[in-house]
Amino acid sequence: MYAAYLACTLLAVALTGSAAIANVIGHAYPKSQADKVRVDHKWILPFGLLLGAGAAGLLAGLAVPALGLLAAAGLVIYFLGALVAHLRVHDLSLGPWSLYFGACAAALVTTIAYR
Repeated sequence: MYAAYLACTLLAVALTGSAAIANVIGHAYPKSQADKVRVDHKWILPFGLLLGAGAAGLLAGLAVPALGLLAAAGLVIYFLGALVAHLRVHDLSLGPWSLYFGACAAALVTTIAYR
């Protein structure tokens, strides 16, 4: 069980960490997604910081289980909010969203199962 927990957690860290970096440095992809879901660009940096905090929390959860559990749950809630934003504007191209959400949900489930 530990191997699945570790793999899911590290995958979620890699994905959310890379998304956080893309948001913080002002990459074009988060800007295009913000335009697509009609979110002001001023929210890109705070979203990136939330993603970064989630990734850091998942990593910290390897040593402090409660932090990992909270971080995984927070990321799942974050991506559910992203789903609502996409559905609000009838954007059904949810491939990237499903990758990020699936990784974070798997991290949450394996954290609960392992701990």
